[in-house]
Amino acid sequence: MRPQLNRRSLLGAGVALGAGAATTAAVASPARAQTTEGADAVVDTVVVGAGLAGLTAARKLVAAGKKVLVLEARDRVGGRVHDIGLANGGTIERGGQFTGPTQTRLQALADELGVQTFTGYNTGESIYYTADGTVIRYSGALPPMDNDSYQALGQAIYQLDTLASTIPVDAPWTAPKAEELDGQTFASWIEGNVTNANAKTILHLMSNGALSAESRDISLLWILNYIAVSGNETNPGNLTRLISTLGGARDSRFVGGPYQLATKMAAALGSKVVLKAPVRRIVQSGSSALVVADGLAVTASSVVVALPPTLAGRIVYSPALPATRDQLTQRFPLSSIGKAIAVYDKPFWRDAGLNGQVAALTGTTRSTFDNSPPDGSYGALLAFLDGDQMRAVEDKSDATIKQLILDDLARYFGSQAATPTEFVLGRWDAEEYTRGGAPGFTPPGVLTRFGSSIRKTAGVIHWAGAETATFWNGHMEGAVRSGEQAAADILKG
Repeated sequence: MRPQLNRRSLLGAGVALGAGAATTAAVASPARAQTTEGADAVVDTVVVGAGLAGLTAARKLVAAGKKVLVLEARDRVGGRVHDIGLANGGTIERGGQFTGPTQTRLQALADELGVQTFTGYNTGESIYYTADGTVIRYSGALPPMDNDSYQALGQAIYQLDTLASTIPVDAPWTAPKAEELDGQTFASWIEGNVTNANAKTILHLMSNGALSAESRDISLLWILNYIAVSGNETNPGNLTRLISTLGGARDSRFVGGPYQLATKMAAALGSKVVLKAPVRRIVQSGSSALVVADGLAVTASSVVVALPPTLAGRIVYSPALPATRDQLTQRFPLSSIGKAIAVYDKPFWRDAGLNGQVAALTGTTRSTFDNSPPDGSYGALLAFLDGDQMRAVEDKSDATIKQLILDDLARYFGSQAATPTEFVLGRWDAEEYTRGGAPGFTPPGVLTRFGSSIRKTAGVIHWAGAETATFWNGHMEGAVRSGEQAAADILKG
């Protein structure tokens, strides 16, 4: 006989048994109690996570007349989207920031909330920094190469796009030759299908720069699906759109930053959003569930877990989730990623005819972008730390990482880059309630064995989050789409 759900007994036991459990003293602390004061004990839906996915789902459900409570572990909303204010009065994106063509749901949300977009700065030349430290300036989308290299790269991209066109965006594990595609890494495909050395280098660099993951770590089927979902219902995905700035996934930014999308949705939800309430346990019984967080337990007829799979797997579920779902969460890591932004009095690189974009074969940061505001009233260089580069500095202090990045920027843009007026560093893989950045990815063998569990409901539990989306998986667009889908599924009953 299944034990009766009891709020009092589970409030302590659930917190103690949850992954990363807090102590009883921490649960009873005044700060925790204050954040949950007045929260409802019974609602229609509990949403776990106040990122773009969770807030979107909650917003849709509330609009349909449902009683909703959003529980967020952090002391802020937004998840992997987070902007901060600068001393100069500006705002800089510490987390997700880009949008582009075919990302229709994100842009519709921005329009509805009154948040405008602007095209990123692309005027001037880019820099290709070679392994021997040579700075090469170039125009166009690709670094300078000989014709044979261009042709080899173009053929490889054509092959990848052709393969991606065979991948069902909602069920890549059913694709023709799915087993074969999922049985190899992107790196092994490159080495087995591309003979030109320059083309190989660019493809490996694409993986690091566009996916924040090393080509040896990711399944070929996963990257083909990632290409396939970089579109929408009427525009098939392609690799060029996925990796490009102008006209691609990094085409545009939000005036004032995308964090406004989260804060505006949260403001409208008001007391329905509870911060500093990490969910430790979800106990299902019949047609309801008890959701146990630090200092709070809520009964609901449905639950939306709007977290990356790896974080969703750290909640304790009773009864246990289906084995394939649990196995999936054990094999679905987030990318190792960091973001640094160096702020200057002006975007001085523009005076030198540069657009701020770097692709480098060596260094701590190997991709940079002009992150200045639309009016250019101050300068900002965005520097990514991706994959191996982020892991290489894991044990280093913020001050050391700052110096390493500024040294790189000085090599790319000259001595002026070494002395910013402000410097912002986000170590996303080190944050307790993040543990990495977009996108989450799967190694070989995962999609074909466990992928079908990614969106499959478990009792009254529905799954959302950018990694569950069928278009623009891993992006802000995907997060919004996943929240809309989870709400629609609940409303359909």
